[in-house]
Amino acid sequence: MSEPHSKARHRHRRSRTALAVGVPLALTAAGTLAYGTDLGVLGSTAQEASAAAPSWATDTADGFASVNSLGQNGTYGGRDGKTVTVKTQADLEKYATAAEPYVIVVAGTINMNPVGKEIKVQSDKTIVGSGTSGHIVGGGFFLGQGVHNVIIRNLTIRDSYQGVWNDKDHDFDAIQMDGAHHVWIDHNDLRHMADGLIDVRKDSTNVTVSWNKLSDNNKTFGIGWTENVKTDITIHHNWIRETEQRNPSTDNAAHAHLYNNFLEDAPGTDIKSAYGNYSRGATKMVLENSLFQGVKNPVIKDGGAAIVQRGNSFSGTSGRNESGGTAFDPKAYYPYSLDKAADLPSILKSGAGPRASIGTTGASTKAASATTLTVAKDGSGQYTTVQAAVNAVPANNPSRVVIAVKPGTYRETVKVPSNKPHVTIQGTGGSRKDTTIVYNNASGTPKPGGGTYGTGGSATVAVEADDFQARNLTISNDFDEKANQNLNGHQAVALRTAADKVFLDGIIVSGDQDTLLLDTAAKDRLGRVYVGNSYVIGNVDFIFGRATAVVDRSVITLKKRWDGTSAGYVTAPSTAANRKGILIANSTVNGDVSGGSFYLGRPWHAGGDASLDPQTTVRNTTLSAAIKSTPWTDMSGFSWKDDRFAEYKNTGAGAGSANANRPHLTDAQAANQEVADWLASWTPSAS
Repeated sequence: MSEPHSKARHRHRRSRTALAVGVPLALTAAGTLAYGTDLGVLGSTAQEASAAAPSWATDTADGFASVNSLGQNGTYGGRDGKTVTVKTQADLEKYATAAEPYVIVVAGTINMNPVGKEIKVQSDKTIVGSGTSGHIVGGGFFLGQGVHNVIIRNLTIRDSYQGVWNDKDHDFDAIQMDGAHHVWIDHNDLRHMADGLIDVRKDSTNVTVSWNKLSDNNKTFGIGWTENVKTDITIHHNWIRETEQRNPSTDNAAHAHLYNNFLEDAPGTDIKSAYGNYSRGATKMVLENSLFQGVKNPVIKDGGAAIVQRGNSFSGTSGRNESGGTAFDPKAYYPYSLDKAADLPSILKSGAGPRASIGTTGASTKAASATTLTVAKDGSGQYTTVQAAVNAVPANNPSRVVIAVKPGTYRETVKVPSNKPHVTIQGTGGSRKDTTIVYNNASGTPKPGGGTYGTGGSATVAVEADDFQARNLTISNDFDEKANQNLNGHQAVALRTAADKVFLDGIIVSGDQDTLLLDTAAKDRLGRVYVGNSYVIGNVDFIFGRATAVVDRSVITLKKRWDGTSAGYVTAPSTAANRKGILIANSTVNGDVSGGSFYLGRPWHAGGDASLDPQTTVRNTTLSAAIKSTPWTDMSGFSWKDDRFAEYKNTGAGAGSANANRPHLTDAQAANQEVADWLASWTPSAS
């Protein structure tokens, strides 16, 4: 999509007096949005699913919880059992304490009685919140000796606090384990408990704690309580804020791998940190790429303990910051990759804690009923290119085909044609950075047969088939604008979608101008796209098109132009009338660019089509100072004020109050511009 060099004149429509509102909610519960209708109608009693467990229930742990030991091969919870939905303490307790495996979906707030009760979870269980609605209030979970293969995920566990800050009388933890093994604690919000948020005690081992929010507590996370040196634990991508001690305290752990955690002691609050990461006893700790902000004594160790530090960042800290001794190589036990410490506030503020839709953050998935084709550059798979695997998908395939792409850089263009629906392209590495599909075509790049590619044709990956999914990989266009100044047309698309029900989960889409083209198969065709837990990187109109598209719980990174200047536009919707355009929700917009240099969007009337009605809504999103105080602007003679541009409850230095040049939705309007309104009858779910 071209950046105009001059303002063409077009007939303008009459300005609206109110923003358009969406269709009524088709999805009536967060549980439906996150997990689909296979869980049954949510009622006051538990519902057992007659079908197989949904695909997200096959997620397995990473880190030490993925390591085979003690007769257990990794951690996969209750995936081999029935799926049940619970809304009462009695039902939760019934299934959590059962001998057989279960996937237990908590679909509401459960107030524990008596306060402080910890349900004694048995082996082979997945306990997961339905969207963000699963709350355990006033109690938690206990995993006793020998309990194994347990996943606790996507829950909020809170408020057993009894009014005494350093409480010695009430052992009311969120999650406590004594002698358990193979446990995965992932994407939870744990806060305001009477004792610890997490206690990993008495030789519990093969534990992974990932992507959680831990806050508003005295004692956060204790590990040890034994003279033995047996515990193996991985702690990564957790946001620990406004906590005093045990952040964590790790006593006599054989292998403690802590990476990409964000410890934050905010100024001006009553809660002050006593210390951060503590290596005690004979612990061997590897501490990598974590960020400590305002924390007192951020890293401390006992004389007999070891801490190897690599790539950590410290801001406003004071007191002890120690390292020494020899530890271990985590990659000898499992694969993983690191985010930059400086990126953690954006990553974790948008990605930690419960999510509306669980993806594959750091975890491997397997679609049980799908056909899987493997791609590997080194020849160890069925195919050496991604396009070869796509070509092998039969025309009009009736069911899911997963193209599992091993880590590596695949320099190629990929097209999924319209007659090959239900395709998933999924990286198999420990991080979305491990698998990259990249090419460098631009709009003005000459085609071998004559002519140029044009904007849409420049895409590294082009998707024209419905029900497409991509996850755990990077899709990039690395066209070099500086080296190609003589070329006419620098639009260079990384990913183009022209289909319905496209689910992009846990990916990176990177480019400069026109990075992510979200289109439809035709002007009169619906094209819904859900982008979750992802990064989108660019500078000019880099999220654009006529699709009905949601960017949710993601990081939108603003990038300087080829000449080092800062100026650009995040969105350029080209929405048809009576359709929904682009919704950015629950996300972060930032980047290493100058303050006040980027617009949130402008209206793209493709081909001068005055019948279009472009729409961008940005809501509940953190905006950096890079966003202009007047965040919308005109394009090609069309006034943004004649189209649909608005904000709602954004925060950050780039947010601003409502005025004539910065419209905000009313609460009533916002109620009809939720994620579910955009998706209508479609429920995105990993498969």
